[in-house]
Amino acid sequence: MKLLRCIRFDESDTRVFPLAAMPGEWAVPGTFVFADADPETLSRQQRQAFANGFLGLGSFGWSTLVTVAAIEPEEYEDAVAALAQHLVEAYGAPDVRVAEAAAREEIDYAASLCEHPINTLLSLSRFIEGEAIREQFRVVPPPGETLHTKIWEISPDG
Repeated sequence: MKLLRCIRFDESDTRVFPLAAMPGEWAVPGTFVFADADPETLSRQQRQAFANGFLGLGSFGWSTLVTVAAIEPEEYEDAVAALAQHLVEAYGAPDVRVAEAAAREEIDYAASLCEHPINTLLSLSRFIEGEAIREQFRVVPPPGETLHTKIWEISPDG
């Protein structure tokens, strides 16, 4: 089984989000956080989380990029339990059983985005379209040899 894992290449997440996720946390898109929010009333950092953030399942902070990673069944169940508890505490889910079903649905959705090979980087763009929040996921290609140009050559003496 595969799931999304937060990754950080620099410190920008710590400056642009209200709370940055820690590298290595399991992640979900987290669009449910904004279900009842009016993007016009969000702070600049909250708007950034709305527009481009994945929700980390340890700190419940935000990450700009995630990577596809293998997850063990026990880790998956721990992630479901953590998200379910967060849904009860932060969003008023009526009980853990109801929250667990919602958490499992959100994590299964995140797992469905992991059809790519392990270590594939993904980014997210979230926006309002009519009355709905829409998500677009993009594979972030790794830099390759074609991005670099040879600017010198070493010649043997002679």
